[in-house]
Amino acid sequence: MSAQKTRTDQGKADQGNADPSNVDQSRADKAWTRPMPDAQFDVMRNILSAPSPIGLESAMTIGVLKPYFDSFMPKQWGMHRYVGNAGVVWDTHPGEEDRFTIMFVGHADKIRMQVRKIGADGKIWINSDSFLPNVLIGHEVTLFSEDPDNPGAYRSLTGGTVEALGAIHFSDPSQRTGDKGIRPNSLYLDLQIHGKNKADQVKRLGIKPGDPILFDRPIKRGFSPDTFYGAYLDNGLGCFVTAEVARLLAESGAPNNVRCLFAIASHEEIGRFGSRVLAGVHEPDVLIAIDVNHDYVAAPGIGDRNMQTLSMGKGFTLTSGAIVSEQLNARIKRAAKAHDIPMQIDVSGRDTGTDGMASVLASVDSAATSVGFPTRNMHTISESGHTGDVLAAIHVLKETVVAMDAEKDLETAFRSQHPRLDQTTPLTHQGFEKVENGDADAGESGSKGSSSKS
Repeated sequence: MSAQKTRTDQGKADQGNADPSNVDQSRADKAWTRPMPDAQFDVMRNILSAPSPIGLESAMTIGVLKPYFDSFMPKQWGMHRYVGNAGVVWDTHPGEEDRFTIMFVGHADKIRMQVRKIGADGKIWINSDSFLPNVLIGHEVTLFSEDPDNPGAYRSLTGGTVEALGAIHFSDPSQRTGDKGIRPNSLYLDLQIHGKNKADQVKRLGIKPGDPILFDRPIKRGFSPDTFYGAYLDNGLGCFVTAEVARLLAESGAPNNVRCLFAIASHEEIGRFGSRVLAGVHEPDVLIAIDVNHDYVAAPGIGDRNMQTLSMGKGFTLTSGAIVSEQLNARIKRAAKAHDIPMQIDVSGRDTGTDGMASVLASVDSAATSVGFPTRNMHTISESGHTGDVLAAIHVLKETVVAMDAEKDLETAFRSQHPRLDQTTPLTHQGFEKVENGDADAGESGSKGSSSKS
């Protein structure tokens, strides 16, 4: 374990001391207000860089995350593996199913391109999956292919780029003006094949339909303070946060009363199939999905849609609506307020769009929610985010577990304390003065930490 660690215990400022230097120091003690340490950023980059396309996720779950968990988890913790998928769950109290159980879920699978067919001229025609075709053009990729002589063993190939149009000189005039886009079925992997028997040169490599293709773009720190960019923030970030919550809890000696399951799921991008299996197997009382969200403020061309004003750099996001448990959300909000952690509220209708749906899809009775962080350019090679938002999510989840660990009889509390809208207090006009703390339009927390600094 590196000596550069995120602080696990955040000191509170002396409320009776008016010295501004002490206030500044109290902010400096909060990880989400500081740049992410290089060692922690390296852990995040290693997790996000793992080649884990849909259905082949063990490079991340076993290759990267298992050694990381092994470096900090107490010896009494356990690990669960599964027959039908490469998901993994780390368990603070293995075998103690009667304990109140909180499951955190990130998903390891990445959207990928796939080989469709090999053309006579050596072009490898590919599917675009969940990418917009125009964001793929010209980018370097790695192709992974099973060895036909040794089924179950895989090879990898680099040096190719995704193409569709060739030179601008050959494109349709409407494509030059932007009136016409790129069709998904026009995408191909160019390996610069030349000479005779071009298709046979490719076929001799053993490349076959269905072989997955991933971007070559590890994350880097961005130009603006505390930002980063690269491919596959969705959802290596959720796996990183899940692991860091586990590390902070292990270092603090928690939990003692509740049982925590740190789940890294598979197959989210094609229907959240992995997480619903994990929820069905372990039947958690609480399930918290951790996944990327959108920076709607920076998203181009959607101003007339009046989307919720989530924004990078203003804190973690907490989903409201769909199947979300407001009791669970209230506990996360209390932790954010108690520790001055910046928060933004997201809105969902019928579906959270994340693994937060896992328990209900598995017909398991769990209080569920989804926590995230605003990102830009989702499902492109240049997704970007803010380390302060990621750190805010890590620490609010750790503090939520600590607070729940101290509660008495959580199961009874969750069963008997569902909010009742027939027991409300009147809300009246509150005056004309400008709101100083928070932004009502953005759905930010009303705490002092609702507007974080870089």
